[in-house]
Amino acid sequence: MRILHLLVIGVLVFAAAYVYRIKMESTDRTERVLRLHAEIREQRDAIAVLRAEWARLDAPLRLQGLAERHLPLKPLAATQYDSLKNLPERPANLVRPGDPDPIGAMIQTIDAAAGAPAVTGSVPAPAPEDQQ
Repeated sequence: MRILHLLVIGVLVFAAAYVYRIKMESTDRTERVLRLHAEIREQRDAIAVLRAEWARLDAPLRLQGLAERHLPLKPLAATQYDSLKNLPERPANLVRPGDPDPIGAMIQTIDAAAGAPAVTGSVPAPAPEDQQ
């Protein structure tokens, strides 16, 4: 009977130690979650501060003042524009009307060399009797 009592006491001590370990792990994880929430809150606050600073730095009036102060820009004058008749001539066409499309010919050559029918994912493949 004494051995049974010692065995039960040993099991109870083991169970208490196991429950204590689970409680400590739970406490550690809870503390870690709280630290992560605090860190997330700090990061969000930092993002809000950076966005406010960016909005201040990106203000149009501030940028205009900086441009006027640091860039040697002058207003446009009407004399800076030229008439359309002084534009250079349009370049000659590289492909004459009626000639085959050179890019299309390259694609057809590649398709013929690959031996695969030109089928896209949006168009179903033609039936064998339709290919004749």
